[in-house]
Amino acid sequence: MIEALARLPVAEALAPLTEALGAKGAAVLVAPPGAGKTTAVPLHLLSAPFLGKGDRIVLVEPRRLAARAAARRMAELLGEEVGETVGWRMRLDTRVSARTRIEVVTEGVFTRMILADPELAGIKAVLLDEFHERSLDADLSLALALDVKGALRDDLRLLAMSATLDGAKVAALMREAPVVTSLGRAFPVALRYRERPGTQTIEDAAAEAVRAALAEEAGSILVFLPGQREIERVAERLAPLASPTLAIAPLYGAMDGREQDLAIRPAPSGTRKVVLATSIAETSITIDGVSVVVDAGLRRQAVFEPATGLSRLETVRVSRAGADQRAGRAGRTAPGLAIRLWREEQTAGLEPFDRPEIEAADLSSLVLDCAAWGVADPRRLAFLDPPPGAALAEARTLLAELGALDGEGRLTAPGEAMRALPLPPRLARMVVDAPREERLTAARLAVLLTERGLGGTDVDLAERLRRFRAERGARAKGAEALARRIAGPGAGEEAGEVGGLLALGFPDRVAAARGARGAFVLANGRGGAVDAISALAGEPFLAVAELQGAARSARIVSAAAIARETIETRLADRVTEELVTQFEPASGEVRARRIRRVGRAVLAERPVPVPAEEGARALAEGIRARGLAGLPFGSDGERLRLRLAFLHASLGAPWPDVGEAALLATLEDWLLPFAPGATRLAAIGAGAVQEGLLALVPPDLRRRLDAFAPSHFEAPTGSRLPIRYEAEGPVLAVRVQELFGLTRHPAIADGRLPLILELLSPAHRPIQITRDLPGFWAGSWRDVRADLRGRYPKHFWPEDPASAAPTARAKPRG
Repeated sequence: MIEALARLPVAEALAPLTEALGAKGAAVLVAPPGAGKTTAVPLHLLSAPFLGKGDRIVLVEPRRLAARAAARRMAELLGEEVGETVGWRMRLDTRVSARTRIEVVTEGVFTRMILADPELAGIKAVLLDEFHERSLDADLSLALALDVKGALRDDLRLLAMSATLDGAKVAALMREAPVVTSLGRAFPVALRYRERPGTQTIEDAAAEAVRAALAEEAGSILVFLPGQREIERVAERLAPLASPTLAIAPLYGAMDGREQDLAIRPAPSGTRKVVLATSIAETSITIDGVSVVVDAGLRRQAVFEPATGLSRLETVRVSRAGADQRAGRAGRTAPGLAIRLWREEQTAGLEPFDRPEIEAADLSSLVLDCAAWGVADPRRLAFLDPPPGAALAEARTLLAELGALDGEGRLTAPGEAMRALPLPPRLARMVVDAPREERLTAARLAVLLTERGLGGTDVDLAERLRRFRAERGARAKGAEALARRIAGPGAGEEAGEVGGLLALGFPDRVAAARGARGAFVLANGRGGAVDAISALAGEPFLAVAELQGAARSARIVSAAAIARETIETRLADRVTEELVTQFEPASGEVRARRIRRVGRAVLAERPVPVPAEEGARALAEGIRARGLAGLPFGSDGERLRLRLAFLHASLGAPWPDVGEAALLATLEDWLLPFAPGATRLAAIGAGAVQEGLLALVPPDLRRRLDAFAPSHFEAPTGSRLPIRYEAEGPVLAVRVQELFGLTRHPAIADGRLPLILELLSPAHRPIQITRDLPGFWAGSWRDVRADLRGRYPKHFWPEDPASAAPTARAKPRG
């Protein structure tokens, strides 16, 4: 083993690293991909002076695949089986013994270890591998370990390792820990850039690059793609190339552990392998024989939106650090080649590092874990990047709704029970609240939702649960064992209603069908949809576990049908009944319904008679929505309104404001009292509108309305001519002959407000507009008279109209 370690590129750093850990208690190791740090460092530290007899080393890995590979490689170098000196602890599989000195664990498992035993009894060193990935669990693991080291275990050694890491920043967080750098690389890796045209899909570009590499290069090929869908499509394109000497092997997180192990197993002698992988293969694993990497330059990233409580998957560019990690996979066992499917100059524009998960994740589990640690505000712990305030607030709100935290942010009794389970908060609450006879089903459902791929990918969780129960593989058996541990002793095996169990952990996501087939509205008011061809699309109610996308049109990823009776029973404290009285614009009527809801999702509704007070309110709202144009003013009512508007504009209060905004705001005062019991627009007549308008006028002024704003003017000829009330003022259209003999300008409102005279010819055509009739007679009448004499020679056009007799005759004297 010692000889094997000495041959690894990282060997030069092992002695200074051990010295740094011994002297300072913490260190940061930066070593290139392929340097062998994952294997060499834990094995070398077994002989470190600070490690006592029986003391253990914990190596924390970001993924199960990496954890298994690291443990197997170390055990192989020791000539042992996993479970002896080197073992592993993972969610579905544990292989350790009393002899185990190095435990390889996943990040989530380590978090639970430290929460269960803050002193980390028997553990002398914690090594955080591939820390550059900055998962939420990795950040929390380091924060808790630093807290333990500072308060309880000064002798605990902490080491953060990575190939691409801002070592100085991490070292500062670890109380100025020394940074040890290894420059050794296993083998050189050449870079080749192969830009894909904008019209070419990523799948076609990757398949084309693989074909070229198979023809031009030797060895196996590792292809990095953003997700499972792309892997499956590229596999289809390459399927015709598969043969006894060429295997096409997918590799992604939802696969069974054995299938993953097969994918990274070296190709048999004389054969080659094309491994199609997500970023799961970026770090900590070696696929012997891989000499070519094809990098699509993309990865899938989950982004949590605190404002909606939903996560969405984004396909984003890989960072420069990630691209370097990927390229390094080609040089682990021999000189290699990395083919990048972009232009070389685009590399400089990539982000230096991947975005830390803490900046884009649902933080409810982190807040619950911190509360269990005794820290109500996670920002009090030493995080490399502080948790965002909005995401923390959303997490606290959710945990409070689930009953896990009290008003001070401390764990409640249900919160303690939830934290004890290796599950996210919602699923933990589901299991804790499940009836004892259904608890095992709840635990199975929880495992199904946290282990991708179990039971298939159907949206219907009841169907996935049925398939999971029928599976007999090692992963399924491990998942069943975990479910039984979660359920605890004495848990019943009654099947129960899957939707009813989901509602316990996702009460805000109980959904009712609305509109088009497959469309639903959730209790929290957001929208969600399943494909119209899904069996769930026709269900009246769903309990939704997972959604992705925008708040109004999220895609339902997993759900189950739930009966209304189950909602009424299990969410009784959330079910409300209310009387809803609404104006329906299409019919112009007010209708009332009794509606039972859970949140914003409607469970049932029935029509009821419209209560008088509610009906009046709803009718008023309907009129406001339509505007005054929806009321039957009639010609008399409209003239009355114009008269009142003129008086208010000219004389002010107490003459009422009858503008549209004022009338709509006071419908309950002036209109509805004159249409008692009306629930339809059609029931309001023009008489009610006019009566209502008159009621706005104070009684002492009502008698003077005709005097102040008469509807007609009596001309000297005796003709009653209508007055038009317009924005500019009251307008009187009158033939000029009917005003002969007038020496004063006509006015209203006790002579205070002059009429605007629209003087007409005998043919009722405008000839002049004036506000000063005497001035008109004395001034421009001479020119107007000359024109009128020319056009109407048989009419009488006096030189002095002020002294002439008025006439209403429209025709000249014979």
